[in-house]
This record gives sequence, structure tokens and C-alpha cells, in this order.
Amino acid sequence: MLRCIAVDDEAYASRLLAAYIQKIPGLELAGTTTNPIEALQWVQEGRADLVFLDIQMPELTGLQFLRLCGNRCKVILTTAYPEYALEGYEHDVVDYLLKPIAFDRFLRAVQKAQALLVPAPAVAAAPLPVAPAPAVPVPVPANDYLFVKGESKNKFLRVSHADILYAEALGNYVTLFVAGQRLTTYQTLKELAAQLPQPPFLRVHKSFLVAVDKISMVDGNTVYIGEQAIPVGETYREALYRLVRERE
Repeated sequence: MLRCIAVDDEAYASRLLAAYIQKIPGLELAGTTTNPIEALQWVQEGRADLVFLDIQMPELTGLQFLRLCGNRCKVILTTAYPEYALEGYEHDVVDYLLKPIAFDRFLRAVQKAQALLVPAPAVAAAPLPVAPAPAVPVPVPANDYLFVKGESKNKFLRVSHADILYAEALGNYVTLFVAGQRLTTYQTLKELAAQLPQPPFLRVHKSFLVAVDKISMVDGNTVYIGEQAIPVGETYREALYRLVRERE
């Protein structure tokens, strides 16, 4: 069970978050408060695994809270102000929810947190195969990567196409989920899609682009990459299923 607290200086907002938390198996509501200082004390006492945190609060802003709590818990930010998204991701938040928060969007954020915090079930090790002869390394073609803008003006990060799992849009920002890390860059999903070959990359929703070869399952209007559930928008459904049928 993940112990959760909801922190929002508006009592209605904290009650809504509490109601959402109580609907989801695997989550335990450890407390709600309109006082971020009280919430910080709870975190420092080790009473929370996951915090749903408002940004705009009078005594202590959400970003100040993040700096003070360090890595004692995971945080999902909740706010009506999208301009704080990039700074939030620089503090390694799990997700960034814009108010008013729909339950399905809340659920996707929780699934991200569970993937980070809940250990995967142990799998019996398969017998070790006989080592083959050393293979000659194959160089990656020069067009199999892209550069994404980092958090500073002149910082650009090289990302191999083969490492990209999926990308999620938030306004004019895109978060790239790649092997072993998450990168947030200032550009639109449309701009990112124009830099990537399609296929193997495919828009499946106005807010999501996925690497088709990383999809583990397609179930109705949802695709899965590992344990991560990603919605399929109506506009993009036909192209996805056409691609799936071609590979049957």
C-alpha cells in the first residue's frame, strides 16, 4: 500500500483528492491538510510515500516544499498554472496535474507513481544460454538520434531513437520517457513528432506519442508500455489498429 497525503490550501480541492485516493486499490489515505507546513512535518516523520501537492499556497509554495522535503517521498503536483511544469519536473516530480483534475488523468498519474514505488513481482531466472561468439558492434546510423533542449539555454541532450519509450505533452512542454530516465524539453508534441520517423513512432492521443515496438499490449482504447497505461484518442485509433493488423 502506498501511503498518500493530499495538500491544498483549498479545503474542497484536498477533499476531492482524498476521494480520488480512496477509490484506487493500493493507495492508503494517510492524511489531508490545507497547511503545507503540517504536511512537510508528516513527510519528515516518514508518514507518506506519495504526496499530492498544490503549488500556489500562502505559507509555503509547492516548489519550496519540494526543495525542503528532498527525496523522502514521491510528489505529484496539482495546480491551475501550467507555467510551473518545467521547474516541477526539474525536482523529479512524478507527474503534473492541471486543475480541474479529471479522475482518469489522476489515475494515470497514480499508475506512474506505482510503477516507480511498487516493486515488480519476482520472476524465476531462466537457464543461462551458452555464450555465442562475440558479435561485431554495429554502428548506429547518424539519423537514429535527436537532440532535445535541456533546462538551460545552451544545453542540448542527445537521445537515441531506440531508447525512447513514449512522450507525453503538457502545453508547450514534452516529457520524453527513455530507458532509465525522463527528460522534459520546451517544445510541442507536434514538433517532436516531426523529428521522429513514423513508424516506428506513432501519435496515439493528442497528448501521447509512443514507440510502437515498445508496446506490450493493446486493450481497447488503451496501449501499454510495460505497466504504463496510455490512452488512445478517437482521432488516432484507426491508424493504430491498422498498424497492429499489419503485424498480426
